[in-house]
Amino acid sequence: MDLFSLTLCQAGTLLKEGRISAVELTRAFLERIDRLDPRINAYISVDPEGALEAARRADSIIAAGNRKELTGIPLAVKDLICTRRLATTCGSRILENFRPPYDATVIKLLEEQGAVVLGKLNMDEFAMGSTNEHSAFGPTRNPWDLERIPGGSSGGAAAAVAADMCLAALGSDTGGSVRQPASHCGVVGLKPTYGRVSRYGLVAFASSLDQIGPLCKTVADAAVLLKAISGHDPADSTSVPEPVPDYPSMLEGDLKGIRIGLPKEYFQVEGLDARVKEAVEEAIQVLVDLGAQAEEISLPHSRHAVAAYYVIAPCEASSNLARYDGVKYGLRDTEQNELLAMYNATRSRGFGAEVQRRIILGTFALSAGYYDAYYGKASQVRTLIIDDFKQAFETCDVIAAPVAPTPAYRLGETIEDPLTMYLSDVFTLSANLAGIPALSVPCGLADGKLPIGLQLMAAHFKEASLLKVGHLFEQAAGFDVKPKLD
Repeated sequence: MDLFSLTLCQAGTLLKEGRISAVELTRAFLERIDRLDPRINAYISVDPEGALEAARRADSIIAAGNRKELTGIPLAVKDLICTRRLATTCGSRILENFRPPYDATVIKLLEEQGAVVLGKLNMDEFAMGSTNEHSAFGPTRNPWDLERIPGGSSGGAAAAVAADMCLAALGSDTGGSVRQPASHCGVVGLKPTYGRVSRYGLVAFASSLDQIGPLCKTVADAAVLLKAISGHDPADSTSVPEPVPDYPSMLEGDLKGIRIGLPKEYFQVEGLDARVKEAVEEAIQVLVDLGAQAEEISLPHSRHAVAAYYVIAPCEASSNLARYDGVKYGLRDTEQNELLAMYNATRSRGFGAEVQRRIILGTFALSAGYYDAYYGKASQVRTLIIDDFKQAFETCDVIAAPVAPTPAYRLGETIEDPLTMYLSDVFTLSANLAGIPALSVPCGLADGKLPIGLQLMAAHFKEASLLKVGHLFEQAAGFDVKPKLD
């Protein structure tokens, strides 16, 4: 049996029954990373010694009969989630050697569960990008086709899960950065409700949009991981004191009476690939065959989501990234003798082109005379988008739509065309602006080789409904094709 091919839930059962050990399981993943990652580049750093030590502790916990759901489970985390033991680079030269003095809340929760952290995953620099080509440590490649992007910014996380180089991973989603790479790599990706999972220790890109979420092989795995990392955190002022349901126990049942909303604006977007549209429509038919009722709805202000997002997110990034100045931590240009010159040289050397582009956009939009015209208007549009979703969820339980307008691009195809890259998030941005949960589930293959995802969205804190619909679809659709890497 290839241990790396197990799902999180399958591995948990075998560990609980004593049929495998956590050390044995961890070694299987470390060996696979050694063999495959030079071709894929999903990891920025791997921690074999720390992982094996955590696995030995997990085996002791299991032997004592105290196993929790994630005890002994090898996971990996996106490299913008702070880890005291490992460097946290955010995919940037400006933080290349930065080691945080504390662990993020989600890391503490994983350690309390006895999970094994294998390493830190590649990403677009500071989570700015949709292709994972904007990492200072080189692009991650899609396991389904090594000449194509895995999506971004959590491309390393999606690729690692798809290539069986971890059982599951944690990414972050600011405008689709969990769901879009999940779609391109044929795995499950979940963006929880804003405030459901603590952001303490998540290096900020756009604070009102960022949310940590799981990338997994199955919806059931995502339910287990979401339960483990959810909950109120006093250290995070945006964390919501909402009770955490037992998500794994709420997956079964049927879809009779479930109302699926189909936003007409999403299916009329210029540039929607015919293969994507066909796969998503077939997936919706599966939901109908399972007993759901599908009806057309309208999200009239969704057409403004891209414009609103690319004002709000760069504005918040401009503010958040001002702290990287070469004074307190991170890269410093030591050749400059004047303070302003040192600031300029450090940030020019440390930040890549995409990060610099967004800082400039955000700084301009926040400048005197432009704040009301840009950031103020974008915030008003955001409120209209939130109202659209509130009205939609009065008549439907779940909204179904594509995740990305096309299958994965070829590497280099949009690197010099940022507008095309920005438009690839057209279906995912609205959920972040509204703060609602959204799920990507594999639903087909374009040309028999490029994964396509179905996006499901629900009202605030309705992750249980989302996971149930996604799980029942997954079981009925039977998408179990894997990339061929060996």
